Amino acid sequence: MSHYPVYIIRTHLAIPDPDLPSPRYHTAIFVETDLVTGSGTIHEVTGDITSPEGMHYETKLFARPESDENFFSRTLLGMTDAANYPDSWDKVLRELPAPPQQKAFNIKRLKTEPFKRLSPLEFYEDGDERRPLVKCTEWVADKAIPALRKAGLLQSSISV
Repeated sequence: MSHYPVYIIRTHLAIPDPDLPSPRYHTAIFVETDLVTGSGTIHEVTGDITSPEGMHYETKLFARPESDENFFSRTLLGMTDAANYPDSWDKVLRELPAPPQQKAFNIKRLKTEPFKRLSPLEFYEDGDERRPLVKCTEWVADKAIPALRKAGLLQSSISV
């Protein structure tokens, strides 16, 4: 049975979010399907939390992650059975909710900021406790990795 290594990939952001602590990186899951070239497939949520559509899940073929000019880090997450990949992965990850819209333009402050409620639109007041923003990093750590492990598609190590 053959397996593919699975990594968390982090890349530098073009524009950091002023409402999140720095440093912050775009976070995705990378499955290395070609051990010779180091290429594979990225599984990620993209888009932004300001637009009404929020973020969305997508996959794309990707060269060796270190070849990306914005590359920051690669961390081994585990292995996946090549026989289950990529169809079973897509099925599991497409069922996960992507981060929704969480920010809007506040006409009173003349800036885009997180909101307390979307409908009707209500912004946080100074001193209010704020819900943490959920973006790609949280989706990978809190949704994607647990769902893949639960489905048996991501193993921490391979028994020989």
